[in-house]
Amino acid sequence: MPEKPATIAAYAAGASLAAITLFYVFGPNFTIDGDESNISGRKKTIVGLSNPANDCFINSVLQALAGLGDLRLYLIRELHRRELEGRGVYESYPDPEDVPRDRTPEGVRQLQQAPVTKALKEMLDRLNERPIYRKTISARGFIQALESAFRTRISRTQQDAHEFLQVVAERLCDEYHAGDKARKRAGALLTVPSGVPELELDPEKLQIPPASVTDVDSEDASMIGSRWRETSREEHGFPLEGMLESQVECQFCHYKYKPNQTSFVNLTLQVPQKSSTSLSACFDGLLKTEYIEDFRCDRCQLIYTLDLKLKAQQRAVSEREKQAIRAEISLLRAAIDGDPEVPLEGVTMPDAQSIPKRKIARHMRVTKFPRLLAIHLSRSIFDQSASTKNAAKVAFPERLPLGGILNRKWYRLLGIVCHKGSHHSGHYESFRRNVVYAPFSTPDAFRSYAQSRAASENPSTMPSPRMHTMHRPSDAELSPLTISDSSSASVSTSSLPAPSPSLNQRSPLSSASIDRLPSISSATRIPPRSSPASAVSSNKPESGSKGPGKPSSGDASLFRRKKRQNERWWRISDERVKECKTSDVLGMQREVYLLFYEMERPGDDPSTA
Repeated sequence: MPEKPATIAAYAAGASLAAITLFYVFGPNFTIDGDESNISGRKKTIVGLSNPANDCFINSVLQALAGLGDLRLYLIRELHRRELEGRGVYESYPDPEDVPRDRTPEGVRQLQQAPVTKALKEMLDRLNERPIYRKTISARGFIQALESAFRTRISRTQQDAHEFLQVVAERLCDEYHAGDKARKRAGALLTVPSGVPELELDPEKLQIPPASVTDVDSEDASMIGSRWRETSREEHGFPLEGMLESQVECQFCHYKYKPNQTSFVNLTLQVPQKSSTSLSACFDGLLKTEYIEDFRCDRCQLIYTLDLKLKAQQRAVSEREKQAIRAEISLLRAAIDGDPEVPLEGVTMPDAQSIPKRKIARHMRVTKFPRLLAIHLSRSIFDQSASTKNAAKVAFPERLPLGGILNRKWYRLLGIVCHKGSHHSGHYESFRRNVVYAPFSTPDAFRSYAQSRAASENPSTMPSPRMHTMHRPSDAELSPLTISDSSSASVSTSSLPAPSPSLNQRSPLSSASIDRLPSISSATRIPPRSSPASAVSSNKPESGSKGPGKPSSGDASLFRRKKRQNERWWRISDERVKECKTSDVLGMQREVYLLFYEMERPGDDPSTA
């Protein structure tokens, strides 16, 4: 019978192996999409894009846009608002005076319906999936929506990633402004009676004019108008749109022209023809003061004309001629003191060739900082014979400061697009930071909830429901608990049990005493007070504590986890995806072509950026 124990052991081992296999195959697993999975055999990646016909310039831009959290939040908010307000608001035709010269009423109506915005949201949602293994999709759906919007085909021969980004961003911006104007027209249809507070508006009291929006009844119009009034106060706008202001100043008469403001969806910076440079030097080339010779200043032209008229007045003989010259002199002086840029009528101006030319200074600055900053590094060098590519190294930082001292804005790098090859051929690939934003992910829901409650400006006045234990201690048992004004609590260990570090253990305090406790944010941890008898032992650091002034083990591990997650990047070349680090991204100085930065919020930690 020596074989029997061995047979039994073999059967037991086989059954255990089968049970383990069934558990891992069919058992529930909640760490498939998480970043803290301990299963080393699972290869986590992101979705790639196929390249059937030289689509690397499209794939690289879409992958970079997929890593912009504020862009995804904008798409969700904009499309959700459109669903709530109804299709009738955006299917109506605009007023004839609101139609731009380069568009038709039907074209504006198509912009209001935002087909490219919808297609981009679907595309970015598919790209932001977290598959377990390698997955590749096609961008054909978004390309078809873009081609249908412009009524043309996108050529695959020698296309530029910057040109594709410019077309997509400008179309999204135009669709946003067209939809915003449609909402304002719907809100203008409502006339609120005077003396009625906004919170007490009744749809029956609202007067809807006969010429209303197509397919919108009074209830829908009242809902649209009230929602538009609420959302217009906190309008964020298109996240990629910023504003540049340029101003010209004459160096002779020091007259400053009216600032000229232009909007932009990406900034083009010229790379100097050097072996190496920096992004700050490229910004200096755009925002530095530029001096221009041979400029005809309007104010200097009026002053020159005034001098000629004064000399002509002295040479005039007849009174009628003197009176005409005096009228011209008064008009010239009014224009010089007022607005020299307005065309002057009633004055005979001298020959343009005789007017002296001046030197001017041209200033440019950013007046509206976008939440998402897209930067294009122009590497084209145009000669008389041919065009070549500027292969200079451009050092770019992970955190970018913009603006002056009083209006300093900080941006964090989220993605780049690189180009390898010559000016006429090559390949595009993208890098995007491996970060997931809320509401797409809430890795620490309780901490986020506590922080939002502590930072709330308008907390609710209604008390939250409380859960109580079965045993409610008497007042005698709670008498040693005292709460002072300095938000410190002293508990006597003679009547209360010793505090336990376990979070699941229920405290014997009543609901009334809990309501009196001060609110403690997640960033502030107040250790439990011990009794005077154990004052000597309370000076010793607890297990896991790093000493005074140092974070606890939980905070330190959370900090290391956030920093490790921010160090992770994805290097994407069409369908090929692999991980890399921040140092690898910052090392692409010779190939970098497009950069995408996100404005840091006041609560962001620069150390983890």
